[in-house]
Amino acid sequence: MGEISKKVSDGRLLTAEQAHEVVAKAMPEEDYRNSKVLIIVPDGTRTAPVGMLFKAVHEQVGGVTAALDVMIALGTHQPMNEEAIEHRLEITHDERTGPYATVQFFNHAWDDPSALRNIGTIPAQEIGDLSGGLFEMDVPIEVNAALFDYDQIIIVGPVFPHEVVGFSGGNKYLFPGVAGPEVLHFFHWLASVITTPKIIGHKWTPVRKVVDRAGSMVKIPKLAFCMVVESNGMSGLFAGPVEEAWSSAADLSAERHIRIEPKPFHTILACAPEMYDELWTAGKCMYKLEPVLADDGELIIYAPHIREVCIAHGETIESVGYHCRDYFLKQWDRFKDKPWGALAHCVHVKGLGTYENGVETARAEVTLATQIPEAKCRQINLGYRDPATINPDDYANREDEGVLLVPHAGERLYRLANPPGWA
Repeated sequence: MGEISKKVSDGRLLTAEQAHEVVAKAMPEEDYRNSKVLIIVPDGTRTAPVGMLFKAVHEQVGGVTAALDVMIALGTHQPMNEEAIEHRLEITHDERTGPYATVQFFNHAWDDPSALRNIGTIPAQEIGDLSGGLFEMDVPIEVNAALFDYDQIIIVGPVFPHEVVGFSGGNKYLFPGVAGPEVLHFFHWLASVITTPKIIGHKWTPVRKVVDRAGSMVKIPKLAFCMVVESNGMSGLFAGPVEEAWSSAADLSAERHIRIEPKPFHTILACAPEMYDELWTAGKCMYKLEPVLADDGELIIYAPHIREVCIAHGETIESVGYHCRDYFLKQWDRFKDKPWGALAHCVHVKGLGTYENGVETARAEVTLATQIPEAKCRQINLGYRDPATINPDDYANREDEGVLLVPHAGERLYRLANPPGWA
């Protein structure tokens, strides 16, 4: 089957009927009779009408499959409870126990070895080729063992500019979505070594090559529905083989999700939406805005609802702090045994900088306006502001002064018309 797509323009969004047309063409009912099907979807930290697609798939083949279940591609995020899963799939509790009563819901468990299966290793020489010579090491590939209980995998998720792979979606819902820790740690650190500005919003990156190579090792038939999301709807929906659907969605995302600015801003107030419930995910505010943050400027992550740095990796992050890439690379013996994915997050949030003669110099300042106490912010090497002292309206409509307010930060990428060499 080739790619099946539908996209709209002029600010319009796809209707549920149009989305169902794509699902019906991509999933002929007879092809799924008596099959066991697993739908892989993102958690609540991604804006997307996942429920629309879930309902369309269920309506299309749910009556003929032997099983139609859902796994949440958590990566290392926190498990979702039943209420959160119902919200993600846009169903009521009565529907959960009614028309969807036979659907099983699973959270991926990245840190439970008994829940994972090793499916092989990408050898060092190949990693050298995929990474452009940056690394040569064997990378073991583990994935959630439950995948192998099914005849077909359906990946449903949005595509946005992304700090680790360039554009999210596609095989990223397998790696790291439902993967084990080693491949996750490797390619996150690979991205941080390359640096966020050189990765984000670029389609074919070394990390994407690693993710697609790992995806090819999952020998279960796979179909993807890749969404290009605007507001709470879709301007495009692409269905088909994972790499093909993702590629087309990434092209449209590049058109719809990248905003070009003529000059950088010395002050940016990035308002994190409540779907980012810890700094681990709210760091996306920095990733998407670093390319337009002026040298010696300040980016404020405004998130009065956030109280945690990171539940899964907080101990590591709080012990090492947020630093630029070279701080870690030039002291590698000190940090090489820490979880690389956590180190990568620290680099992504801190942004570019230098480390010379024992002195770290950040290119710009990152400040937290959250419920994380000032002492903790200083401990982890980030700035602090009391969120109660900030009125977002005070930052609005001041672009000519070099001040930018971003009300729903974290998904749309901002980039300069004439980017500097580091970007």
